[in-house]
Amino acid sequence: MLQKLVTRRRALPEPQFSALRDALLASPLVGRSTLAGPFQSSRGFAVTFRGSAGRSRVEARFPQLAPWLSAVLGEPATLAMQPWWSRLLRRPPHQRVPNAWYLNVLLVSEGGQVARHLDTTLREPAGVETCAPELVSVLYLSVPKHRGGVLQLWSGSTAVATVQPHEGMALHFRGDLAHAVLPFQADPDGLRASLVIEQYFFEPEALSRLPEFQLDSRAGFKAFLKLHEGRRAAFELE
Repeated sequence: MLQKLVTRRRALPEPQFSALRDALLASPLVGRSTLAGPFQSSRGFAVTFRGSAGRSRVEARFPQLAPWLSAVLGEPATLAMQPWWSRLLRRPPHQRVPNAWYLNVLLVSEGGQVARHLDTTLREPAGVETCAPELVSVLYLSVPKHRGGVLQLWSGSTAVATVQPHEGMALHFRGDLAHAVLPFQADPDGLRASLVIEQYFFEPEALSRLPEFQLDSRAGFKAFLKLHEGRRAAFELE
């Protein structure tokens, strides 16, 4: 059984973290959130991908992501979530190593919040009604000086953790835990940004229903043109 929660204060070397943060926050793809419900007050963009081929396409499109994906996708994250005594005994890693991912760049402005929810974004596309991620991995890209804004986690109706985010901090938690971001007060221009990756394991039939790589953005056609400046016209976001 995976631990409920694992945190790491400095998840990437500073040069890699800064390059990743700057590339994602300055991306022309950032627009109104592609998610509904609890994310209505947020902005960002998202990528769905599966297997090694999908990961390669993500890294080709966003090269600054490569160090982070190497650190957290699949087996590295599941091993990090193993209890310490299990790792000492060198027991085999969790058998359900993730093979499909939903990556979401999430921006919340001052006063914003994310209501309590479970991350099940790929449930419907995969056609598996009861699935949840094996785990969810979060990297905090930008955390302004603020009051409030903690992340709360629940197992059913039981509160299991409250996490105060810090810039550069990573967090992994079990995918069956509900969670919410409480409202925060900061400078009017204060922006809280995180990179969230829902990590799923699917059997082959369900996995085949997912796109190898799919980019979702509501930034509009101008963002599409800016993204493809200097490239041959493609007329799709893949």
